Amino acid sequence: MDSRRAPLSPPCRTLPEYVRHWAETTPERRAFSFVDHPSPHSRGVHRTLTWRRLDVRVRAVAARLAEETEPGARVALLCPQGIEYVTGFLATLAAGLVAVPLYPPGLPGHADRLAGVLADATPTVVLTTSRARAEVRDFCDRDTVRVVAVDDVPDSAAGNWRAVPVDDDATAYLQYTSGSTRAPAGVEITHGNVVANARQALTAYGVDAHPVTCVGWLPLYHDMGLVLSVAAPVVRGLLSVLMDPIAFLHQPVRWLRLLAAHPRALSAAPNFAYDYCASTVTEQMKADLRLDGVAALINGSEPVRPGTVDRFHAAFAAQGLAPETHCPSYGLAEATVFVSAARPGEPLSRLALDRDALAAGKALPARPDDPRAVLLAGCGTPAGQRLRIADPVTGAVLAEGEVGEIQVQGPNVGRGYWGRQAETRRVFTAGADRWLRTGDLGTVLDGQLVVTGRLKDLIVVDGRNHYPQDIEATVQETHPVVRRDRLAAFAVPGTTAERVVVVAEHARTSSLAEIDVPALARAVRGAVSTRHGLRLADVVLVPPGTVPRTSSGKVSRALTRTRYLEGAFAPAGQASEVAG
Repeated sequence: MDSRRAPLSPPCRTLPEYVRHWAETTPERRAFSFVDHPSPHSRGVHRTLTWRRLDVRVRAVAARLAEETEPGARVALLCPQGIEYVTGFLATLAAGLVAVPLYPPGLPGHADRLAGVLADATPTVVLTTSRARAEVRDFCDRDTVRVVAVDDVPDSAAGNWRAVPVDDDATAYLQYTSGSTRAPAGVEITHGNVVANARQALTAYGVDAHPVTCVGWLPLYHDMGLVLSVAAPVVRGLLSVLMDPIAFLHQPVRWLRLLAAHPRALSAAPNFAYDYCASTVTEQMKADLRLDGVAALINGSEPVRPGTVDRFHAAFAAQGLAPETHCPSYGLAEATVFVSAARPGEPLSRLALDRDALAAGKALPARPDDPRAVLLAGCGTPAGQRLRIADPVTGAVLAEGEVGEIQVQGPNVGRGYWGRQAETRRVFTAGADRWLRTGDLGTVLDGQLVVTGRLKDLIVVDGRNHYPQDIEATVQETHPVVRRDRLAAFAVPGTTAERVVVVAEHARTSSLAEIDVPALARAVRGAVSTRHGLRLADVVLVPPGTVPRTSSGKVSRALTRTRYLEGAFAPAGQASEVAG
């Protein structure tokens, strides 16, 4: 059989059913490859499972889990990125259990969140690897949780074991939100939800018509990584090539090499990753790269900036990368992940909107060269679901061009939040026909979604709305010493009105002693005043790695604000210039 042509996807109901189908119909086709980078100069060591081997491993681990706990119990995945994560997740679903995708305790800065999620989910079994088992046991409560190393379970455990039959509406896993604006909550994703969302994404990116190889470094505990690197390939019978997020951060060219090595590659990354590649991949590294075979590059999980797309494609145009491969997308954990996307082969939708009108709730065009224009990228249209814009207070549906809360309805919308009935009713059941309230602000222009910000992050001063990511974009463009995408703008209480603060990391290439911080603060204040008509109360410059981020890598404005109010950002020297 031609390895480049995958057979059509059957109408299976669950991911384990798909695994079994591909194992029976295309047993020797490659299913998953994990590319390890054991040394700084390594080009990658591949570990691969065929569909037959994946089926054996899934059934073996599922049989072991069935011995450890009862159907419906939670199983936490504290595996490092790799093949064991994939098999552990699929085995949990096959055993009729509820997976909780997480990460090992060693992930820097996230031990408290991990402990909180484990306390909330109350798993009876933790899946990990033999390499991480000792630290996982030390971290977990040994009296209530059993630890199983996926790679210690022998193939022979599979025997004649078969997946436990489950209903479509049974919970498959708890997808904990990243916690960028609140404490993490576990979204109940059903077997039907994840299969539906995988099919929706495959349709949106044209994969059902033209098979691809899924290439990804996004962590598998993140909703986008889990659906695009595990669920979608399983539903379509595609090869999924994985690498560790740390390997990408150390050398982003590794991701691009994997894209070049797999014709018709489909991959996803947040906006910052494209800027990161453009700024760090050298001409020497580009010498052997050919990117003309890339099928689609999904840009999601944070606002898409047209300038970032332009820099990325300018940086790799000589390597044959077509601009039409870039697909700005929108999604959230409550909708499994995928909601709306621009289609491959279409030019980037660039929008220049009047900032004052946008703050007043209207999306009116502006000249792109106007310094007060807001430049945004369109996020296309949904596939297999419905989307509307509603007034966040009254719930009234708004007309095209009006800014309001994005609401979603479809078979991919989760059941609700684990153990949070009141919040579930508030978020998942808007209106008589039960729409999901996303908490995100946006509008529809020319039929496609434009995301403008996060409702809870909105800064309101003197009755005017300001989007924090808009202020952050101005700040990082003002001075080269401000580290891109590592800053937060937020409001704090003042005597008579809210005060606006910016906390920003300085670039790793500069030391605080070399920076004229008062001059930088004046430049930032001037730029924000000119472009936004807003007076900054405080500009705080901090060392790299100081601004807190969520487990998915996004800056947490809520936690940054909390730490600022607690006085955690005590500036060195004159790093903070406070105005009363």
